[in-house]
Amino acid sequence: DPREVAAGKFDLNYIGLDGNIGCMVNGAGLAMATMDIISLHGASPANFLDVGGNASEEQVVEAFKILTADPKVKALLVNIFGGIMKCDVIASGIVNAAKQVGIKVPLIVRLEGTNVEAGKEILQQSGMDIIAADDLDDAAKKAVAALG
Repeated sequence: DPREVAAGKFDLNYIGLDGNIGCMVNGAGLAMATMDIISLHGASPANFLDVGGNASEEQVVEAFKILTADPKVKALLVNIFGGIMKCDVIASGIVNAAKQVGIKVPLIVRLEGTNVEAGKEILQQSGMDIIAADDLDDAAKKAVAALG
C-alpha cells in the first residue's frame, strides 16, 4: 500500500482499512479504542494511523494528506491525548494542517490532557468548521453522524 510507504517516510504508523471514517490518533492503544468505538456506533474506520507521542505539525500535515487521499474517507476523527504533547500545540498543528491540506470532509477533534482548554479555544477560534468532541464516545457519535 503506497499510503503505508508515505506514512513511513514521516514516522507515522498507517494501515489502510475498508471503512469511511479516517482516524488520526496518538498511541496504538488509543487508536484501537477509537476504531472499536467507531464500529460500536455503526460505522467503520478507514485506517489505523498513529502519529506517535510527539508529532510535529509537518507530520500532521502528511497524515491529513494520506487520510484525505482515500476516496472512501467521508469524515476525519482526530483523537489525541496530550500528555507529552500539549493540547494547545496539537490544536495549532491541526488547524494549520487542515488549512494547508484543504480538508473537505467533516473534521471531528477530541483533545484531552495538558492545556486542553487552550487547545479547544484554538480550534473554536480557528474560523474553520471543526467539530469539537468532549470525549471519545462523543467524538465517535459525531463522526458517524457526519457521514449523513
